[in-house]
Amino acid sequence: MAIEFLTSPLRETVHRGNDDLLTAGLGLAGLRGAPSAFANAAAPTPAELRRRAIQVSWKGIADLGPLGRYGDLYGSAAGVGGREYQAFAEVAGARSPHRVLVQVPDTFDARARCLVVTASSGSRGIYGAIALAGAWGLSHGCAVAYTDKGTGSGYFDTASATGIALDGTPARAGDADLEFTPVGYSAAAGIATKHAHSGDNPEADWGRHVLQAAEFGLAMLDRAHPQAAPFTPRNTRILAVGVSNAGGAVLQAAGLDHDGMLGGVIALAPNVHVPGHGRALYDYATEAALLMPCALTDARFDMIPFARMQGRIAPLGTARCATLAATDVLNCVGPRAQAAEALQRLHAGGWSDAAIATAASNTAFDLWRAIAATYASAYARSGVGDMPCGFRFYAHDTAGKARAPTTAERAAWWADASGVPPGAGVFLDETATADPSDPTLRGERCLRALWTDSAPQAQRLRQSVQATQAALPRMDLPIWLMHGEEDGLLPAAFSSAAYAAWLHDNGRRIWYWPVPHAQHFDAFLALPGYGERYVPLLPFGYVAMDRMWRHLVDGAPLKPGPTPAATPRGSNALNAARLGLQP
Repeated sequence: MAIEFLTSPLRETVHRGNDDLLTAGLGLAGLRGAPSAFANAAAPTPAELRRRAIQVSWKGIADLGPLGRYGDLYGSAAGVGGREYQAFAEVAGARSPHRVLVQVPDTFDARARCLVVTASSGSRGIYGAIALAGAWGLSHGCAVAYTDKGTGSGYFDTASATGIALDGTPARAGDADLEFTPVGYSAAAGIATKHAHSGDNPEADWGRHVLQAAEFGLAMLDRAHPQAAPFTPRNTRILAVGVSNAGGAVLQAAGLDHDGMLGGVIALAPNVHVPGHGRALYDYATEAALLMPCALTDARFDMIPFARMQGRIAPLGTARCATLAATDVLNCVGPRAQAAEALQRLHAGGWSDAAIATAASNTAFDLWRAIAATYASAYARSGVGDMPCGFRFYAHDTAGKARAPTTAERAAWWADASGVPPGAGVFLDETATADPSDPTLRGERCLRALWTDSAPQAQRLRQSVQATQAALPRMDLPIWLMHGEEDGLLPAAFSSAAYAAWLHDNGRRIWYWPVPHAQHFDAFLALPGYGERYVPLLPFGYVAMDRMWRHLVDGAPLKPGPTPAATPRGSNALNAARLGLQP
């Protein structure tokens, strides 16, 4: 079957027993364990890469810690046998492809004809939504269609002209179809990532990526079950679901779904931008990068996890307060007054103390700068070696100096990389000389100026951000949002609450749960101080999918009811009462 938007041959594989669809044979214990091994680190097999990519994706999204009770109290990691279909695809006008993958379980119910369509969270690879869409869809006998939405872990090493082939293994440019090949690069340009260096603005096409993945899913169901073909949106129920950036992607898809392909949409903690409401991620991420290190030195955050991380926030924050005052960003004199002023500015921008407290981890891990540098490059459509503000991606030697990546490092990228360096042996560097007392300030001020200045590059960046705004969905499309009230990466006030208000203002119906005590990263709940303070978000997503499915299949009224009164588990294991979910 020819599919016009595919740019590579179709890859079909079978996965059963010790190499199933959902856990690649690892099971829940294996997902929790040490990284899945490669027999030869320099040349892992496609099966080994797939197994580790699935494990890394699970660990990046779900709380698999023993007190979180994943797979017991909620969720499923039971093995599911079936087939995978994978290819590269392109949307009209794009330079680089996005990866699409469909999993069809052996338990697929051809009478119910169910397809779950999703996208990777963050900038992750193709399995980045497996712990949400895959865990629910495969266990319910649905096929699951994934897209990496033009981001992903298909890194390209300019020194060796090596990228990632369809099966996840490294390959030289010209020797195979690659997930991503930068245009016009030099051998000394470092490492290119698809999100930053594709030459596209992939975020503006996230909705088209999702709808295309749904089309691919229907076509692969035709292939897997020819006796029941054709599978179409009129006879197959399609449920779109996503978390974080994938939540934004399914909401973008909702705004483009004029033909009624989607039956329902569920978005958890979405990164969504709409006209006249909320704030764009690049705006508040660059603000946080600049001000939050100083603001977190305020005494009210003394007991917050990561706000006093030894060797990181406290000395960095004190230095940041001083350098912001020295460069006239802050006006007050003295560390306490400067921290209060930085905090007041965040409050004025819509940040709550709860979101700032949770965002201490983002600050400690230097996540704001990493996000802003990657997104700035994408919005500017920069080539590798030409990122805004002098940023670049390189491997490091033991002295922290740039070097070419090793064969083993390149071989593991597809499985291990998150799509946004640093990570998987790839580092975020700045070409300009930094101030030793505050080494990230120069780059963060430059990134912020791209949002606030009137320079031509800043204007182009803001135009690219505007192109990512979601459009209004059709009137009859049921949409259910849920967002942690203490989300410190994508605060609900800037995204979900703004989207819900925008839909309400335009006569659309929306269901919205602002979940108390939930934050952005369920995976962080295994960290010290997190599980005691916060509740996971995934259980609420699974419940929403259950209820949306009953609505679509059985015609049951969609009545989410009030937001569950969730409470943290404290030092004990999570239990059902803490989630506050009603049957």
